Amino acid sequence: MSHSPFLALLLASTLWLFAPLAQAASTEPPTGTESVRTEVLLKTSSSWDGKAYAAYPEGKPELTLLKITIPPHTNLPWHTHPMPNAAYVLSGSLTVEKKADGLQKQLRAGDTLPEMVGEAHRGFTSDETVELLVFYAGSPGMALSHPAD
Repeated sequence: MSHSPFLALLLASTLWLFAPLAQAASTEPPTGTESVRTEVLLKTSSSWDGKAYAAYPEGKPELTLLKITIPPHTNLPWHTHPMPNAAYVLSGSLTVEKKADGLQKQLRAGDTLPEMVGEAHRGFTSDETVELLVFYAGSPGMALSHPAD
């Protein structure tokens, strides 16, 4: 017990001495011939219809990333999602529609979509196949979607 102030001082001094090294390591630029570029594709707290997200599901987090391919002339069934999720259109064009009021949004390759939570909606394609990446922020055992009534 008589050494505790000494050990505390030694630990504090050590941390103070090595803090600049830790900071330098974290701010070192990446190596290589080309520079790294970062582009924010989507950052939002509300879905595409403007409704604010209430909260993430309770429990342990579970992330799911799906690649979805939708053939031409396909109408997806009306459905809801119990958790926040976002889509990125890789190719093709897709129309999403909200069941309650018929509100629609047209998406093309490179577009993002913050999906609705708890609201019935669907997607449909026209003359081309659509490929999407969809990221879900749920918890273990949660279904990613539910059929709408």
